[in-house]
Amino acid sequence: MERVPPDQGSSVPDGGPAETTLALDGREGCIARARRLTGDFLSRVRSREGLAVSARDMDLSQLVVSELVTNALRYAPGPVLLQLRIAGAAVEIIVWDSDPVLPVPRAPDPTRVGQHGLEIVRAVADEFHVAQETVGKRILARLALSEEP
Repeated sequence: MERVPPDQGSSVPDGGPAETTLALDGREGCIARARRLTGDFLSRVRSREGLAVSARDMDLSQLVVSELVTNALRYAPGPVLLQLRIAGAAVEIIVWDSDPVLPVPRAPDPTRVGQHGLEIVRAVADEFHVAQETVGKRILARLALSEEP
């Protein structure tokens, strides 16, 4: 089941970071919904909190969400959780899935068709971390936000 907090927006608990979470079940359209949530979240952060979010930041964040969610839905059984949060002047994109197997980046290969998602994420993210959890794994990609066009 896909869920978004009732206000469909960012929450700022006790002055903490703006964040939102979406549960995805793999139904048709859920990757597009994750991308849309990302765009809406960053737009709200920009307008409500005055944080710099360029069009490039928006595009790259949606690209990273699309790649990570697609991989999680393709390779892990069960639900996927997408969490977006603002940490300083960066957006953290966190994807949890139930598969304990950690992804292994492949060497770049321009002749390979497909399976470049992790390469893309690692190339555009300022930080990239993968951690095993009690159940499954968590992948975090952090992208710095800027006012640059």
